[in-house]
Amino acid sequence: MALPVLLLLIPLLAIVPFVCLCRVASRRRGCRDGAPLPLSPWAIHVIGHLHHLAGALPHRAMRDLARRATARSCCSASASSPSSSPSSADAAREVMRARDLNFATRSMSRTVRLAFPSGTEGIIFAPYGEEWRQMRKVCTRRRPVASSAPWRQPPPRGVNLSELITVYAADSAVRTIIGSSFKDRGTFLTLLERMVKMVAKMSLPDLYPSSRLAMLVSRMPGRMKRQRQELVSFIDNIVREHEESRAAGNGGKEDLLDVLLRIRREGDLQVPITTDNIKSVVGDMLGTGSETVATVLQWIMAELMRNPRVMQKVQDEVRCTLAGQRQVTEDYLSNLHYMHLVIKETLRLHPPAPLLFPRECRSECQVLGFTVPKDAMVLVNAWAISRDPKHWDMPEEFVPERFENSKIDFKGTDFEYTPFGAGRRMCPGIAFAFVNMELILASLSYHFDWELPL
Repeated sequence: MALPVLLLLIPLLAIVPFVCLCRVASRRRGCRDGAPLPLSPWAIHVIGHLHHLAGALPHRAMRDLARRATARSCCSASASSPSSSPSSADAAREVMRARDLNFATRSMSRTVRLAFPSGTEGIIFAPYGEEWRQMRKVCTRRRPVASSAPWRQPPPRGVNLSELITVYAADSAVRTIIGSSFKDRGTFLTLLERMVKMVAKMSLPDLYPSSRLAMLVSRMPGRMKRQRQELVSFIDNIVREHEESRAAGNGGKEDLLDVLLRIRREGDLQVPITTDNIKSVVGDMLGTGSETVATVLQWIMAELMRNPRVMQKVQDEVRCTLAGQRQVTEDYLSNLHYMHLVIKETLRLHPPAPLLFPRECRSECQVLGFTVPKDAMVLVNAWAISRDPKHWDMPEEFVPERFENSKIDFKGTDFEYTPFGAGRRMCPGIAFAFVNMELILASLSYHFDWELPL
């Protein structure tokens, strides 16, 4: 019996010194020319801090790590590049307001670079500068949102509400951004959904961005390249159809693509818009303007069905306000006060991007007394901050009334509540997303009674 036990102990005895050395190495990296780096848990060579994220969703694991750190600062999210995950309102305020200019550029993972090789020409991942400011200003002009069709006939049996909401959100974004007259509409929506899901996943090249071996071993680069080529081909056809339609004198209501093409023709901007700019912006807006809306709507309906009291209050308000109307339109949305509170509370508990879009440190700077090195990736943990008991009573409970007499809003000035981010890189599509959510939620509440399946 002694020999088998000894054989089991040999690997363990080999691992222990290795782990201890890793702990020491991690501590030694805690200073940079005399200035302390953000607090960090112990690391293991090759995999970095990834073992701390195993078994939990990244935003939850990072929140738990931050709770164990004095300054609630950061841990590395990859194996070979510095990164930080602020999980407190104070740290978020430093990153998105006090040091906003230092963190005004997006950090792009290897997967994102494969999906958006021309990302520098759009607005989501473009580097900070005059061209980006100009394109953001054009795209944040308020665009009309098509009212949802009335669903007057109740379904005969249970329905997959998540699927229907996803289709609605994508379709609404497509109608607003590129219109509804192009061919193969269904195929395009399917391709767009598949692309968004691929980008959201973390692949081996993301974990080891400087490793050629990771790129060779992973199947993601090949799959992403094929998906991107198909999507670019669709967008090329859409742009061409719009240009031919306008050249033929076919009028009608302008969508966002029409606006961008008109601005390019007029050529009166400080930085001229190119066709590549337009295609990149269309891809950015479609990719981020549908999935996030669908995610929030699914969480709203889930919370309402779990909380019948809140569901009843929403339905009473909507049905009283729209009594006698055949369908919900934007004209009535401003009167739905309690429904707005429900949306805000859902955004607090379930922000569409729990870890806000990554930022990149443009130049070394100090955050809460710690040094953030140049090129470090920063992921603000909006999910953890909006559940922090330091700022919220009963933070895990769904209580829309908490916003009844509160001045806290999601417009980027209250850093305990930033579901859309803050500062220069705040989400440019808030107005569109919020109206879209209001329309579908009011329609679902007005025309149907909802409950979870038995």
